[in-house]
Amino acid sequence: MYRENYINALRTELLEMVSEQLTPVAMRYGYSEVPLETNIKWRPQVLVLGNYSSGKSTLINEFLGIDVQGTGQAPTDDSFTVITYDENEPPGTPIRVTDQRDGKFLLNDPEYPFETLKRHGLRFASHFKLKKINSPFLKNLAIIDTPGMLDSITERDRGYNYQDVIGDLAQIADLVLVLFDPHKAGTVREAHTSLRDTLPAKTFEDRVLYVLNRIDECASMTDLLRVYGTLCWNLSQITGRKDIPMIHLTYSPVAAEKSGRLDEPKAAYLQYIENQREELKKAVLQAPCHRLDNLASFVETHGERLCHFLEGMISFRKQIRRFRAKSFFSALAGSLVGGAAAWVGLISFTPVAGLHPTLQLTGAATLSALLLIGWLAVVQKYLSARFLNKWLEQLDGLTPLPNQTRRDSWAAVRDLVYVNLKNNRGNYSLSQVVGEYAMVKEIHDRGSREIREALKELNGIDLDETSGSDTPIPFWEAPATPPDSDSAS
Repeated sequence: MYRENYINALRTELLEMVSEQLTPVAMRYGYSEVPLETNIKWRPQVLVLGNYSSGKSTLINEFLGIDVQGTGQAPTDDSFTVITYDENEPPGTPIRVTDQRDGKFLLNDPEYPFETLKRHGLRFASHFKLKKINSPFLKNLAIIDTPGMLDSITERDRGYNYQDVIGDLAQIADLVLVLFDPHKAGTVREAHTSLRDTLPAKTFEDRVLYVLNRIDECASMTDLLRVYGTLCWNLSQITGRKDIPMIHLTYSPVAAEKSGRLDEPKAAYLQYIENQREELKKAVLQAPCHRLDNLASFVETHGERLCHFLEGMISFRKQIRRFRAKSFFSALAGSLVGGAAAWVGLISFTPVAGLHPTLQLTGAATLSALLLIGWLAVVQKYLSARFLNKWLEQLDGLTPLPNQTRRDSWAAVRDLVYVNLKNNRGNYSLSQVVGEYAMVKEIHDRGSREIREALKELNGIDLDETSGSDTPIPFWEAPATPPDSDSAS
């Protein structure tokens, strides 16, 4: 139980670090609309993408051991479907769909990490659903099936932003499968956008697996090589990578046998090609093993971005404080000069020259004070607004961007800084932001390093020697409080 307790303690510590330290700061300044831990507290997830003929549903059905998703050459389902395990079914029960829920349930139930998807509107909610299945394959993970990617403009009019939804799901997924088929080897427009823009911005490269599916439908080995070469070329052009990512070559033996293609002489080339279906299945089952590493990356990424966000806030607050200080002292000097001029006028102007000196000084001081108050109430407010607008147009000047890492981090939070400054107009506590920045930076610098060291120690623990089970308990079932320090140290 040593390894299991270690995993539970580490996962609990990560979640507490996010919920107690990062989330309050993130929500206070509009960095996130929902608690950050919402996206990481549920079970590991595998996101499946591909055009409508790539064989996504067939692959999922074979993994689960039951026909759950509709299959066919034409689009059969235009919904995002979360497929998860039903733990209430007794062992040995025939595999079946035990429960189905609609999008409104999924988006509002705090058990699931999909609250952020509410922003995509009611049209999306009507194309979002949950299926619970008692398949052993899902015991340690959940699968998210997606609508097939489309090409034509009329078909793309879904009523919600497809790429935004894909991005949000990819951000919380531990593994992303991208399926292609021989008939559309990466040429579909939505696939092009997803691979070029959406996935690179929302997830890490090592979490994406590319699959050339249905290779049994190639007419010959030459045809397969042509398709494979086309896909490699398209991926290199879309992703901008010089090296070609690993592409799994798969097909469904069941579908091929039903169609009779395996008995055709032209399919003889398949005996020389390894069907990597099982290898892909093992990769999917490994998703829970990457969960802790992904949680650590989550803390590192948001810690870095929050630091940069707060850094921009601090920089602007210092700028506008200096500006207002200069403006105040200029106004004070101007009002004193005005008061002095008024006093000279009072003692020189014949009708009031005979007044008592105290009254003359009082009148001059009153005028000076009115000038200062008028400046602060009207002129400085106008100048501050101009100062704010100037900086909103040149936000990149708030923070140094010497390298690509800094530029990527700033690009992720720049718009959030813009909205925050525009809404509060620079009126926030500098000391509070500085204190929160120091706390978040400590998490990013020291906390992230300690997390990585703990993960290295975890990888060095021999599972067979420390636990009586070959399968660790699911990470998301960790107790609410860490185990005893003696058992988790």
